[in-house]
Amino acid sequence: MNKNDDAFDVCIDDTFDFLSEEYATLFEGSDATAFQHPLWLDSLYRKLAPAAAAKPLVVVVRSRATGALAAVLPMLRVRRGPMRTIEFADLRVSDYLAPVCSIKTFAELLQDGPTCQKLRQLLRPFDLLRIPKLLDAKMPIENLFGAPHRSLMDTNAYATVLAAPFEQWQLNALGKSYVKELAKKWRQIHKKGTLTFSCCSDAASVGEAMDTMRKFRGPRFHAHGDGDLLQRPAYFDFYSSVALRGMGSFTRLYAMKMDGNVIATALGLVHRDSFLVVMTAFDVEGYKSQSIGALTFESVAKDCIERGGRVLDFTIGDEPYKMQFGGQPTPMSGVTQAGSAAGSLALFALKQAPWIKQAAKRVTDLRPIRTSTGTR
Repeated sequence: MNKNDDAFDVCIDDTFDFLSEEYATLFEGSDATAFQHPLWLDSLYRKLAPAAAAKPLVVVVRSRATGALAAVLPMLRVRRGPMRTIEFADLRVSDYLAPVCSIKTFAELLQDGPTCQKLRQLLRPFDLLRIPKLLDAKMPIENLFGAPHRSLMDTNAYATVLAAPFEQWQLNALGKSYVKELAKKWRQIHKKGTLTFSCCSDAASVGEAMDTMRKFRGPRFHAHGDGDLLQRPAYFDFYSSVALRGMGSFTRLYAMKMDGNVIATALGLVHRDSFLVVMTAFDVEGYKSQSIGALTFESVAKDCIERGGRVLDFTIGDEPYKMQFGGQPTPMSGVTQAGSAAGSLALFALKQAPWIKQAAKRVTDLRPIRTSTGTR
């Protein structure tokens, strides 16, 4: 018998407290991402899940010997048309999905046959299991679920490595000609009035920046599918709550102002030595000729470098500006598994002719997930 058999106990705890001390300790020692942070998941389960009629499905793994929390799989049960799907806690707001544990613990869990078998039983019944937005294969979640091999998504994530001093990073990442072009834009915008750029530091400034972000994004993304998530009350409440609760530690909300009025905003998450851009908005109509988006990202990069940051992560999406700022692409992958005949039929249809694929997507709401800082 493998020495790791029966090393863990596994259960479903749909009332799991993501703000508990034991989860905070687990998260800090884990190889999870910023999108599994206690504040992020607490807000997602409290605010977004009820609004989406999604039911918590929190898999909790503990050491059998000590009872200590060893791993958490933050998941949801979601009805998509007639399909019963199970998926990681995402609801279109999280860019990276991962089990909350260390790579070492995950490897040990895979060797515990009885626990893996029980975990798979606890997840049933379902028609489809969906886990997109996987950054790498260091923790092969498909092996844990007994699912087929993961497949590549049709989008990448982008991140640029930061280094002090800012001016040197600027030249290395942007190139001399683009630095010169942006310098010209800075001169132009400064002629329009008094320009400031700062991080929101109180509830009033967070509220002002979030309100402005919603106002700018509404018209811009009106024609993009189902529009901008920020226009939905539950999502606006979610992002505003995360921005306020994480202020000064987990989140940063930047605001660029012209004569005291917000003209650009950027919301992001702080995780170890990285800043992950979650959502941005700009007064494009008023400052399009000044490339206000590029000036904002340059300002964010400068502030991150001054704070000692090592990575500016633009997250998912293949927008050209990310490579202009030195962003390097990282392929994303996903795992799908059928749990019933209906699920198998849906997965088969998704691989067939385009018209069948579109019909299947309408039934299951399984359109490709292409969230990004611009279109989320």
